[in-house]
Amino acid sequence: MKEVVTSVGIDIGTSTTQLIFSKLTIENRAAGYMVPKVEIVKKEVFYCSDIYFTPLISNTEIDGEQVRAIIRAEYEKANIKPEEVSTGAVIITGETARKQNANTVLNSLSDLAGDFVVATAGPDLESVLSGRGAGADLFSEENRNVVANLDIGGGTTNIAVFRKGSLCGVTCLDIGGRLIKIENGRISYIYSKIQELANSNGIQINVGDEVKIEKLERVCDLMAHELKATLHLENESKYHQNLYTNQGKGLEEAIRIDALTFSGGVANYVYETTQEDVFRYGDVGILLGGAIAKSGILDCVDCYRSEETIRATVVGAGTHTTEISGSTIFYQKEQLPIKNIPVLKLSKIDEETPESVSAAIKAQLPIYQNDGKKEPVAVALSGAPYGEFEKLQALAAAIIEGTDSLMKENFPLIIVVESDIGKALGTALHVRLGSKKDVICIDGVRSKGGDYIDIGEPVGGGYVLPVVVKTLIFNS
Repeated sequence: MKEVVTSVGIDIGTSTTQLIFSKLTIENRAAGYMVPKVEIVKKEVFYCSDIYFTPLISNTEIDGEQVRAIIRAEYEKANIKPEEVSTGAVIITGETARKQNANTVLNSLSDLAGDFVVATAGPDLESVLSGRGAGADLFSEENRNVVANLDIGGGTTNIAVFRKGSLCGVTCLDIGGRLIKIENGRISYIYSKIQELANSNGIQINVGDEVKIEKLERVCDLMAHELKATLHLENESKYHQNLYTNQGKGLEEAIRIDALTFSGGVANYVYETTQEDVFRYGDVGILLGGAIAKSGILDCVDCYRSEETIRATVVGAGTHTTEISGSTIFYQKEQLPIKNIPVLKLSKIDEETPESVSAAIKAQLPIYQNDGKKEPVAVALSGAPYGEFEKLQALAAAIIEGTDSLMKENFPLIIVVESDIGKALGTALHVRLGSKKDVICIDGVRSKGGDYIDIGEPVGGGYVLPVVVKTLIFNS
């Protein structure tokens, strides 16, 4: 039986706010008497909004009323009522996620997107989402190589690196097209880090200065140089480490890039440079795109053309792949239901040894912590190599070691396994942890990194749990 549902994706970014409506066809693909397996079999974007500059009250506060007015107006243009939307996501990304009232604005919009994924995406998680949206993960899997996506927006450049389809690194820099703004032929705003980068290279720029295109091109050349250095394609400048967002870190030295994709508003002008009206958007985004194109970065590695650039991060969102957990599960009933938990997915390579399991969890956990705040996360793995008792005990120990930073938090340890070991693994974790931590361990569920998961209250006499895996849907 097929069902068509309407999905909305709302992205409030540093530079732009936009939304997209999609028709998602879902179908139960399971045969006869098998457990239902509802999947998306078709997706069709039927309405793309105009792209608006994100309205701000000041440099530290989003204009929530104006954002809400924009979104309501686009609902009317699309002839869609909020109650007609079945699924979706509202995400605040980039520099906008650091505004003082970001969470308040998100909450005020939740009624326009129903009971969906509503999240402030930190810079690392945004890197993953935009990388998947641009198709970098698929390119790396198809070509069996290492592909980095650079999502260059107004305030930040989010970088995600995929090796043979699996995430192997993320980072984010305060480099973007609206970090220098232009108004009436003069510089009206300069982000402090960019001003310091320019000054450290002998380029003096100040708010109020008359625009001199040659000087701004030199500043954009500096930003392009720093992006190359982040990918280990150029030597770092003395100022380089100051450019990472939230005092973050760069990519590991061992990562060597084979190919690139570009997304974000600036990406169009990397792929196709122009000299016409370069300040048409009131910023240096077009100049930055041109500087990246001529920096030599495209001569160092291959470049794949992503089908989506400015709309890569969220173009439809949060459709429900509804599943029923396996019958061998472990849970504390008082912790259920739980909703909107991000999925940290381990790859086959990550699962090869207990040591690699622990290391992979530790490496990825910071992606799901916005500004260092500990949040619940569901660790997802196949579990296939750990069917034997001794191996399963080693897996439990590795998971506990990998999630050590979460052990003192009030939320439960959540494990999602594909193979039929949920109860045994949950019991092993519970015994090792004693009463220090509640455990929820379910099996029979497939998910991907970047998904969100809901786990409902027990059904079927307590033997199974209803599970909703919410997958961000990208236009492809």
